[in-house]
Amino acid sequence: MTTQLDKLFATHGAAFSVRNQRAQVLASNIANADTPGYQARDVDFRAALQAAQSRGDEAAPARLLRTSARHLTGTMELGAASGAVLYRAVSQASIDDNTVDVNLERAQFADNAMRQEATLMFINGKIKSLLAAIQS
Repeated sequence: MTTQLDKLFATHGAAFSVRNQRAQVLASNIANADTPGYQARDVDFRAALQAAQSRGDEAAPARLLRTSARHLTGTMELGAASGAVLYRAVSQASIDDNTVDVNLERAQFADNAMRQEATLMFINGKIKSLLAAIQS
């Protein structure tokens, strides 16, 4: 029975996980808006969702790419989004080489939150239909 339920919720569960991880990346961009040299990042949702669906696991940490010997080593908990985190194209030049556009990041964050809520509504609808089928 659990494999049937896993199949039923697999796509929406993976989508919710990727949306959650994208929210973390966007929040990190907003938090580093005043950090000199910070490069804004975003998650390629389609690639991350395909990776999550093909792997079936959402807990594998992504390795961060070190482009300088002064960068810290470590992992970032991106799970399904590993490999799908890309640097955002520069939309506004900055003197301190920071590529974060706060207005764009806030708009992306709000859009992602709305889509995350829609995913929860789909999951909730599936659960309600299952409960209705069980009760009748």
